[in-house]
Amino acid sequence: MKTLAHRVILASGWRRGLMAMAAGAIGALAMPPFGFLPALVLSLTPAVWLLDGSARDSWGRTLKAAAIVGWLWGFGYFVAGLWWLGAAFLVEADQFAWALPFGVFGLPALLALFPAFGFALSRSLWAPDASRILALVFGLTISEILRGHLFTGFPWNNLGLALGQNLWLMQSASLVGLYGLTVLAIGIGAAPALFGTGRNGRERRTAPGTAAAVLVLMAGFGAWRIPSAPLPHVENVRLRLMQPNLPQDAKFNPGNREAIMRRYLTLSAAAGSDGKGAEAATHIIWPESAFPFLLHRNPASLAQIAALLAPGTHLITGAARMDDPLPGEAVGKFFNAIQVIDDKGTILGSYDKVHLVPFGEYVPKFLDALIRAVGLRQFVHIPGGFEPSEKRATLTVPGLPPVAATICYEAIFPGEILPDGPRPDLILNVTNDAWFGNTPGPYQHFSQARLRAVEEGLPLVRAANTGISAVVDPYGRVVKSLALGAEGVLDSDLPMPIRAPFHVRYGMFVLTATLLICLMAGAARRSRQMSLPI
Repeated sequence: MKTLAHRVILASGWRRGLMAMAAGAIGALAMPPFGFLPALVLSLTPAVWLLDGSARDSWGRTLKAAAIVGWLWGFGYFVAGLWWLGAAFLVEADQFAWALPFGVFGLPALLALFPAFGFALSRSLWAPDASRILALVFGLTISEILRGHLFTGFPWNNLGLALGQNLWLMQSASLVGLYGLTVLAIGIGAAPALFGTGRNGRERRTAPGTAAAVLVLMAGFGAWRIPSAPLPHVENVRLRLMQPNLPQDAKFNPGNREAIMRRYLTLSAAAGSDGKGAEAATHIIWPESAFPFLLHRNPASLAQIAALLAPGTHLITGAARMDDPLPGEAVGKFFNAIQVIDDKGTILGSYDKVHLVPFGEYVPKFLDALIRAVGLRQFVHIPGGFEPSEKRATLTVPGLPPVAATICYEAIFPGEILPDGPRPDLILNVTNDAWFGNTPGPYQHFSQARLRAVEEGLPLVRAANTGISAVVDPYGRVVKSLALGAEGVLDSDLPMPIRAPFHVRYGMFVLTATLLICLMAGAARRSRQMSLPI
């Protein structure tokens, strides 16, 4: 281990760069669907050694060398973890295939700026002892928080998700949330670096031993927290989730509207595993962007839905909607919405998406003119793209408790999915991951939505066009699910919520205190070493 560490520390040139990218790429194996937890160690332990080898003859050059290593590590991590984004460029290959390299390599190149900053920040607190593990925890966690918030935010595959997949380990999210798991994941993954570079036997044992003990404690806490029996369910609620498994190119074509509607109606009415059809459901749920037309302006389709629904049954469906145009406007504003429809075909209410996907659902205004000048547009076929809702609001559905509605990747943002005001009793997520086919993307998306249930102490109901559709209880247990690529319906009761977890009440305080401790410990040790070019 010591020999390996020294080889990494002393590496230079292209070998050093290749090591950094390889270490980052290995880290992606810790993410869904692989969930290979030792990949954290194989990724973050070399990162410590590479930062050890970033010492130069001046402070500025040292930080620059650390930032370069961080960028290369991040580039490897994001390419290996997000390569599946390229599938979206092939849905309409004649228009977007040329841009595939920009999606597969361009976005990772931009995202890698965050770990570049994180590595440089860590290196500014570096000392030649165990405190440098805390320095990396601080710097890399700060960069992950920034990635989740700056420029609309993109916390996809946050490092904490590595600990947020196993049922026992994910229970710690109820205490510290996703970013608290990030702190733990970085510390656990980086601590074994001291096996090869510890200054003495005690240091070589203490940090890795502490990391192992934390992992065991997390698993023990999770095993203790999860009740042995299923949760009670909400009375008089029977859900039916419909997963049509439609390819994305079919959903784009308005000429398929009748075929799509027939498929939805036929599937929704089909006999489930209990032999009962739509008449047994109190609420039928369809996925995001269910129609290649405006449902609220199509009375014939609303009449078909009314004919499907038994008395007292309601449909909850994703659907684009358009406001009436203002004076002087040719068309109104479009919104990516969830709509609630009763058994008479009346739309009772809507939730409009707040957190839109840049370039997917809209083009940032400062780039709009340039993109249109070269004949490009966003992926969705909406004139001008969607408009975001101004604020998150509770969705009211007759017969259901208050609903925290999320559309597509809104569910990946920790702490941002609940509306202001009274606490809702369930999280609803409708999505369409057909863009990405049978790749790791849909598995990653589901895992992140599932973790929100644990953080918030609320059940998750998720309807996805191609999967993964599921009902998840507040402990992250999958009550029922439909696999990726399956077509069918899922009938389920609705689990009850639990008391707001510790994280909901005190999580930000715990995270802030933890990061301050890491900062102060790293700064204190660094200040004693200022005379040494570590």
